[in-house]
Amino acid sequence: MNQSVFRLTLPILFGYLPLGMAFGVLFTTQLDYAWWAAPLMGLVIYAGAGQILAVSLLAVNAGLLEVFVAMFVLNARHLFYGLSLLGQFRGAGWRKLYLIFGLTDETYSLLTSRPRGADRAHEQEVDFRITAFNQGYWVVGCALGALLGDNVAFDSTGIEFALVALFIVLTLEQYKALGDGFPVWLGAAAAGLAMLLLAPTHQLIGAITLVTGALLIEYRRTRGQAARQESNHG
Repeated sequence: MNQSVFRLTLPILFGYLPLGMAFGVLFTTQLDYAWWAAPLMGLVIYAGAGQILAVSLLAVNAGLLEVFVAMFVLNARHLFYGLSLLGQFRGAGWRKLYLIFGLTDETYSLLTSRPRGADRAHEQEVDFRITAFNQGYWVVGCALGALLGDNVAFDSTGIEFALVALFIVLTLEQYKALGDGFPVWLGAAAAGLAMLLLAPTHQLIGAITLVTGALLIEYRRTRGQAARQESNHG
């Protein structure tokens, strides 16, 4: 079984190792912590881009509240992932909590797209192993990068751009999937306003608040229009 799970997760291995190493190098070069704290963070938090974001914020002396809010907003999408898999995880016993904890974007993609058999218990065991393999790749990448950054002297300037590059890719993928540029331009406008009006330590929370409020207003407006159209047709 492990061999088939390894084949399934091989593409994630090739993504998690280099990104985990980038996080490990960034962690040890930007923060004054022991190298082993990087893989430990990958073990107990396992938030990928959220971990890179946390390091970037802590490196510029951002407050813990800002780090918490930023990581919560960044990872809030996992709430919806979990809700959509409640039925699939039902009856998984002690594995259920770990399946929920280890649900990343890539793991969600694998769990929802792979062929499934009629044996529910067996399929949940495979889900568990897929989740564990993926986290293992990430933790190993974090450890390798942290050891490299702690023991090899080199100029790591610019490695923090890994997070920016990741979000550029995610933004482009979301734009292609939605076919609507409104959220992208709204986010850019909110960031620009926050930079103009707020102190650097409060810009992130300000931008998040602005864009969230604007999206809620837009959602209410479009929902009201749809309700009026339905009543007119009725």
